[in-house]
Amino acid sequence: MENTMLSPDRVTDVTPLRAAASDYDVVRQAIGFISQQWRKQPEVEEIAHAAGVTATDLHHLFRRWSGLTPKAFLQAITLDRARALLRSSASVLDAAYEVGLSGPGRLHDLFVTHEAMSPGEWKAGGEGLTLRYGYHPSPFGTALIVATPRGLAGLGFADPGEEKAALADMQGRWPKAAYIEDSAHAAPIAQRIFDPLKWRADQPLRVVLIGTDWEVRVWETLLKIPLGRATTYSDIARKVGTAKASRAVGAAVGKNPISFVVPCHRVLGKSGKLTGYHWGITRKCAMLGWEAGRVGAAS
Repeated sequence: MENTMLSPDRVTDVTPLRAAASDYDVVRQAIGFISQQWRKQPEVEEIAHAAGVTATDLHHLFRRWSGLTPKAFLQAITLDRARALLRSSASVLDAAYEVGLSGPGRLHDLFVTHEAMSPGEWKAGGEGLTLRYGYHPSPFGTALIVATPRGLAGLGFADPGEEKAALADMQGRWPKAAYIEDSAHAAPIAQRIFDPLKWRADQPLRVVLIGTDWEVRVWETLLKIPLGRATTYSDIARKVGTAKASRAVGAAVGKNPISFVVPCHRVLGKSGKLTGYHWGITRKCAMLGWEAGRVGAAS
């Protein structure tokens, strides 16, 4: 398999990501208000007031950040919308690779290729493994990129002041690995992850899954959930051959080290409820709404 990790000397324009990260500070406040008030379908003026900006500024900001108006974003993350995503959830995983390569819902997932480390490497706690990391702007706040020479191994997120906690989270997963801060190496990886123009099936992003055999099976199943779609823990359990293991699936989903790229945010409760997310429900809402904008733009 060709190694498609970008070399650190590649020049990367991170200006769009910095703008998106700046927008997210306001988006995060707006989502917090929307999440509490969505049943009332609040007007844009109310959302803008809660986020500390004008209605006009909020409108332009959301269009720039997600490609959706605030009202469309509100509709995208409501329970009704989530339920609609789930109506055919039982067939989403079964048909994941039968829908062809041209649909926008496959755009991001076809861009990712993966391999798993051996059980021995995982059991060793990462001993002998060198992980390079860096903090970079993203549409969902500061992203922590963690990479091995074989590919992306970790992706976490941090709100302001939480960067050290995000790194400690990753270090706790592979406590015996060596960690080297290397922003120059991580920056082009971040650019490829968060810039949809760089999601190309013929130039895939290589990821390395480091976990137990069970966890890797669950994470590989997550990669089959198309962008703009969702599924449930029970459907994943059925797909991995243990229909009654929803709780164990939930635990494995929660331990997913490569958030967003391995899309655990697309797993919802049976009713469509946005259940827990390791990096926060607000961020999960943001990802689902942002992806709705990507699918709409590609349709």
